[in-house]
Amino acid sequence: MTTEPLLEGRELLQLYAARTGPTQALRGVDVTVSSGRISAITGPSGSGKSTLLAVLALRERPAGGELRHGGRLVSTLSRRELRTLRRREIGWVSQRPAHSLFPQLDARAQIAQMASLRGVRVDVDAALAEVELTSRANARPAILSGGEQQRLAVAAAAVGAPALLIADEPTAELDDDSATLVLRLLRARATEGSAVVLATHDARAIDTADTVLRLRHGVLSGSGQDRTASLDGLGRLQLPVEALPLFPDGRVVVTIVDGHVELHPPA
Repeated sequence: MTTEPLLEGRELLQLYAARTGPTQALRGVDVTVSSGRISAITGPSGSGKSTLLAVLALRERPAGGELRHGGRLVSTLSRRELRTLRRREIGWVSQRPAHSLFPQLDARAQIAQMASLRGVRVDVDAALAEVELTSRANARPAILSGGEQQRLAVAAAAVGAPALLIADEPTAELDDDSATLVLRLLRARATEGSAVVLATHDARAIDTADTVLRLRHGVLSGSGQDRTASLDGLGRLQLPVEALPLFPDGRVVVTIVDGHVELHPPA
């Protein structure tokens, strides 16, 4: 199993138009995603999780900063190169799983079509069995339950262990048994070398992750096994959530001592 960096983002910025002017969805995000690991991105609604996933999946170009995929600077790639990269190397599961599926294809054909697009050979029946959808092999998405759609979308995105597998809330609508199936599949792909990135509020998914990254107000910080905090270009530091109770009024005293920075609550 490899653990080399696949994605490296530096000072990523994303803007959206709003009535009051441009709104920053991402504000100077630094992030590294490694092959063979599961990274979970958490944070409250509106914190920028889905935006960050879309940028990492090359579905949106960042408004600023630098993103490298496999060492390649994404901003230098043509639209054709980006399409090929997304089709061949990136598995994507939308927060609404039906949006990740072909509405006219049954479950068996979903897996076969994804394998064809990715240029790999796959045992379709084994892929469906992995998420316990064998009995639904001939069903189209419209007649599948929400949970079945979600399991099928993950199974299709995971075909061939793509270099990057990104899922937005992949267990949100699943019971414990179904969530276990999906998380087991994602771990299997990570073991095979995929870099897996999840946006999630689900404690089950967070516990499965190797690295947990917390996003608040468009700024990322590390927690769990990754204790690195992000410092943006304006000098703003995003503390781990566990540290916030130490500063209940939101104010911090900053002291520089012998080349080190110390943070203390006001007296």
